[in-house]
Amino acid sequence: MDVMKFGAVSMGEAARLREMARIVKAAHEDGRALVVVCTALGGITDKLIGAARAAASGHEAVVDDVRRELWGRHRALAEKLAADEWEREALYREWADLLKIFDRFTRSIATLGEQSPRSIYAVAALGERFATHLVATALRQTGVSARTVDATDLIVTDNNYGSAWPFPKESSERIRTRLSPLLQSRIVPVITGYIGATREGIVTTLGRGGGDYSATLIGAALGAEQVSIWTDVDGILTADPKIVAEARTLAELSYVEAAEIATFGAEVLHPRTLAPVAEQGIPLLIRNVLRPEQPGTRVVSHPAPTDHAARAIISSRGLSLIGVAAANGVGWTPDLAARALARLAEAGVEILTFAQSFSERSLTLA
Repeated sequence: MDVMKFGAVSMGEAARLREMARIVKAAHEDGRALVVVCTALGGITDKLIGAARAAASGHEAVVDDVRRELWGRHRALAEKLAADEWEREALYREWADLLKIFDRFTRSIATLGEQSPRSIYAVAALGERFATHLVATALRQTGVSARTVDATDLIVTDNNYGSAWPFPKESSERIRTRLSPLLQSRIVPVITGYIGATREGIVTTLGRGGGDYSATLIGAALGAEQVSIWTDVDGILTADPKIVAEARTLAELSYVEAAEIATFGAEVLHPRTLAPVAEQGIPLLIRNVLRPEQPGTRVVSHPAPTDHAARAIISSRGLSLIGVAAANGVGWTPDLAARALARLAEAGVEILTFAQSFSERSLTLA
């Protein structure tokens, strides 16, 4: 059983949706049980968050513009994609119901005149819900039996609405219970990435890299043979190709190496994505949906050895080096360093690396 995750690059045009459907169909015809995870169309999530915030400020015109764009972009794709009139009408009915949710939430936010993370991310989650219906339609157009499944029925999280943490055991039980009957019937579940729900059923989102994280959580719960993330690059490169022209795609990496690369600047992966598959030794593949003939990068427990001392060089821009010291070097304790790190974490400042010097009574961090 394979889990395949497709991002926004697969859904910007009808031709790309058809290519994505062909990739899934080819795997399905090989006899593999499949799960598809997808994210919102490019830019839609930011638009939805903007609409929720505009509603709180009383900017009705902004809300109306986003509503029209949400409907218009999806409908334009559906008209090119779904040849069957009945299929199109069924799709429009699903989206009409989602627009009612959009209207209900934005009106509530406008009435209260304030925004909360809970309400903002409930609106943001609509992007994935629109997309899954479009992807399922694309698959059915190629003859693949597909059914949408909302991740709020699968992934149980805490109530940190914009960057929620899943409860793995509860989520795994729900994933197996909900998806196993579909997989046994050769139906491909098309699942909303990026979102989950609290134990009380309130919608949450998983934050940056949330769609990829959804895919690996589902893959781990189902004991998948592999999880593949289909993006717009051939895999993880040895360096930034904008800086190093001869950068090449890495064939294999270990989970630890991939996590380090992700932490220090490679945008193709988020470190949280790796944990579920690393625990079970499930291979993670990074593939290019625009060039499906390319093998991509495999992330595994024990990659094949190479003659190179280093796998890759990762570069990051916009870093700051900050020094923290006690006044006049007096009174420095490990507790002071711990408090400084805690305050930065609370402020949402990402710490890439730090060093503490007891001799110089200081903390240096990037």
